[in-house]
Amino acid sequence: MFKIQLVVLVAAVFVGAVQSAPSDSADAHAEIRSYVNELKQDDNSYKYQFETSNGIAQQEQGVGGYYASGSSQYYTPEGQLIQLTYTADENGFQPQGEHLPTPHPIPEAIIKSLEWNRDHPEEDNEGQYNQGHGGNGYGEQANQFLQAPASGLPYEKKI
Repeated sequence: MFKIQLVVLVAAVFVGAVQSAPSDSADAHAEIRSYVNELKQDDNSYKYQFETSNGIAQQEQGVGGYYASGSSQYYTPEGQLIQLTYTADENGFQPQGEHLPTPHPIPEAIIKSLEWNRDHPEEDNEGQYNQGHGGNGYGEQANQFLQAPASGLPYEKKI
């Protein structure tokens, strides 16, 4: 059932995209070059693929409700080829493509802090000791930070 819904959704998006294109564009006259749609009832696996004359192509295979992998491609109005590959499984949807945004790099200071924390696990135990003996439970380094004057911080609002 999931497969049928997915195919109908892809077809609807494709038809909508073609119909919304200006009638004088090459997309308005695109034709389907190939189309395959296979569903095996015995193991619920499926495979579909299509390709159009204007460079749009998509393919996917999987087992309904458990796993899917595939790819799609199309050309932007500026002529850039956009390609996407993906898998979807117990780990979620995992797309890959040069056009997708990537996370910002982790700042070097954060990396060093994480490495220091990893290399000094005994500091966690010290924090627990300080909590029961007049400390705040965050360790000596945190005490130094918490006691530092807060004036002049860039986000501090002056009254």
